[in-house]
Amino acid sequence: MENASALTWALLIGVPVLCLVLYKVILRICFGVVIVPEDRIGLVTKKFVLLGKQELPEGRIIATNGEAGFQGQTLAPGIYFWKWIWQYSITFQPFTIIPTGKIGLVLAKDGAELETGAILARKVPCDGFQDAVAFLQNGGRKGRQTGIITPGSYRINTFLFEVEITDTVTVPENAVGIVTTMEGKALEAGAIAGRTIENHNNFQDVDTFLGNGGYKGLQEQVVLAGTYFIHPWFAKIELVKMTEIAIGHVGVVISYVGSDGVDISGAEFKHGNIVAKGQKGVWAEPLGPGKYPVNPYIMKVELVPTTNLVLNWASARSEAHQLDKNLSTITVRSKDGFTFNLDVSQIIHIPTNEAPKVIARFGNMSNLVTQVLEPTIGNYFRNSAQGADVISFLTSRKERQTSAKEHIGHVLDQYNVFGVDTLIGDIVPPETLMKTLTDRKIAEEQKVTYDTERLAQETRQKLEKETAIAEMQKEIVKADQGVWIAERLADASVKKATGDANSVRLQANAESDRMKLMAAGEAEKVRLLAKAEAERTEWIAKAEAEKISLTGRAEAEKILATGQASAESYKLAVEAMGGNNFTQLKVMEAIGAQNIRIMPDVLISGGEGANGPISGLLGLRLLEDVAKKNNDKTNNNEASENK
Repeated sequence: MENASALTWALLIGVPVLCLVLYKVILRICFGVVIVPEDRIGLVTKKFVLLGKQELPEGRIIATNGEAGFQGQTLAPGIYFWKWIWQYSITFQPFTIIPTGKIGLVLAKDGAELETGAILARKVPCDGFQDAVAFLQNGGRKGRQTGIITPGSYRINTFLFEVEITDTVTVPENAVGIVTTMEGKALEAGAIAGRTIENHNNFQDVDTFLGNGGYKGLQEQVVLAGTYFIHPWFAKIELVKMTEIAIGHVGVVISYVGSDGVDISGAEFKHGNIVAKGQKGVWAEPLGPGKYPVNPYIMKVELVPTTNLVLNWASARSEAHQLDKNLSTITVRSKDGFTFNLDVSQIIHIPTNEAPKVIARFGNMSNLVTQVLEPTIGNYFRNSAQGADVISFLTSRKERQTSAKEHIGHVLDQYNVFGVDTLIGDIVPPETLMKTLTDRKIAEEQKVTYDTERLAQETRQKLEKETAIAEMQKEIVKADQGVWIAERLADASVKKATGDANSVRLQANAESDRMKLMAAGEAEKVRLLAKAEAERTEWIAKAEAEKISLTGRAEAEKILATGQASAESYKLAVEAMGGNNFTQLKVMEAIGAQNIRIMPDVLISGGEGANGPISGLLGLRLLEDVAKKNNDKTNNNEASENK
């Protein structure tokens, strides 16, 4: 019982679980169910046919009418029945995804054969290659397809289609895309590029291009800046820079394509084919400054400067335009057989309306320089130098420059070029001749210097002569004046002597009168003085007598008073000191007052040795000299004080 119960529960639980686990197998076997996931498609392979046609038509690999083999119809995401496992094989295939910035190129493995000469199969309605049956039934051809797949997700039957992902075409700014197609009609005889075809959206619609009669090969039309879905199996894109025409230039267009136009240059111009814009030849209307999307394989733009252009015939100098890079210093030979070099600069101007004629005549500016300017200017100066010697050529530089301008300007007018100016630069004569000229010039300058110095010496001599004459004239004038002065002095001396005599006589008389008057005056003076002296003496004598009388009386009274005072003083002193002591005191006072020497200054003894008589005498002599010097010094001091 227990075993039966366990088995029952096992069946109740196990059978549903097993069915859940094996549901796909059961459905696939029992009902032929196929479940296609959301991100897949089902590619169907039919193994056999129960009823109906079994084999595919000859050359076909994709079945569209129920034949055995790879089926054209795919299974979209979903559930499908009756796809028995023994009759159908289902392969799940991811969607075909084309990323942004990419395109899908399609190669069909089945379909009709390509047309003879074609390399791409034309596009047929097939829902962007998602409907393989429609592709085959609508006449799709095998091989590379003109149609492309743009970015997105697609259900592509990879049994029929092989998809190759590639980049889109991007043309940057300031660039031009030159297109060369690999499909289309063959170019016409004499043509180098296919003419412009309308409405193909810059070569992105291949079928429209081919349907409108597009040519294979190089195309006249270019692709400008942008991103394009251009089929790389159909067209190749070459990027080139835009043609830039700088300010001060024009671009003369030489077109290699277009209709054969009528020459509009006129009957006088016989050197080129100048046509209207869009025709084959040199366009009469040049391009102004700017940028242009020119296809360099079908037309050429020659830049022509419209400002003044300087060309240098100098080995060490070249302008930025480099048109004169191959021009060198002109070597000429003079009439006297010397060869020398000279630099020349030529300024030219090409008017805008004459630029096409210049290009039509020469092809480019370099040819103008090498074919016209170089030989014209070189030959002119060579011919000019042969008609003159070196010295005259050097000295007539200005005249030759003017003549060269006129001659070269006239020649250039014939080539539609205006000669603005011709300038002669550095002239390098032969070194030996230059040394001769230099020596000659130095000699001439020295001669001028010597002549100048000679004239200066002559002028100086003349000046010194005139100066000497002037000095002598001064002496002559001085002598004449001296004679006149001497005469005047002599007359003055005579007159002075006469005057002096008269003066002496008058002075003598005056002196006599004066002496008389002085003697009389002196006598009167002596008399008066004597009288006055007598009176004076008398008065002095009286005054002296009276003085003596008065003085005597005063002295007598003074002596009496002094004596009385001294007596009284001595009396008191004797009484106080005693008679002997008072006497000794007075004696000592007298000795001191009179500077009486009690002891000699030098005591000369009669002893022997160092203190003998001789030493004493020397000491005495020394004391006398010292005393004398002291007295002299005292006298000098007194004299200074007195002064």
